[in-house]
Amino acid sequence: MNQSNNDNINVLKTSELDKVELDVSAIDSIDEGLISCYYSEDRLLPIMVATLKYIDRHLENGLTLPYFADISLEIWQDKVKALDIYITDKIEGRELNLEARGKDYATNILSYPSEMPVNIIELMPTLPLGELIICHEVVAHEAIEQEKTLTQHISHLLVHGMLHLLGFDHELGQAEQEEMEGFEIEILASLNLPNPYLPNA
Repeated sequence: MNQSNNDNINVLKTSELDKVELDVSAIDSIDEGLISCYYSEDRLLPIMVATLKYIDRHLENGLTLPYFADISLEIWQDKVKALDIYITDKIEGRELNLEARGKDYATNILSYPSEMPVNIIELMPTLPLGELIICHEVVAHEAIEQEKTLTQHISHLLVHGMLHLLGFDHELGQAEQEEMEGFEIEILASLNLPNPYLPNA
């Protein structure tokens, strides 16, 4: 992640930080130093805020969030958005991927939408987006393979995962894939990060 993105937490408005909650936890096998280096609030909050700001702008122009289609724009914008992130290793990552998707290998990120009913969300102080589970070993290996920095790849996967939590799914077809990738590219550009789909990005 370049220097300007490292400093993003310092320039986020208090009003932006007041509208998000981020909880990061990890399996015991993950070193705390690794968490503080790559998954601290300083690094992840700017990405979360940038993603939600982008979505808010598009909601005002008629975008529908598949998993939150029944929530009014007013409720969406008024609620604090809560996101849980869990960092795991390849052993647990493989088990979780097998359980969730029937695939017997550790994958980079798993998305678990909150699936909270609208009438419950309306009563809650926060709007839970869901949980993202990141397998750090897989992500680190992919970053090397794709000739990207680890922070760039984590940033991309966080945006990607958040879009999944909102109901966007690149596996539904070509149009859905192009829409989702377009969102990711534009959100990352707002953070001064390169297009993750270009070689050596």
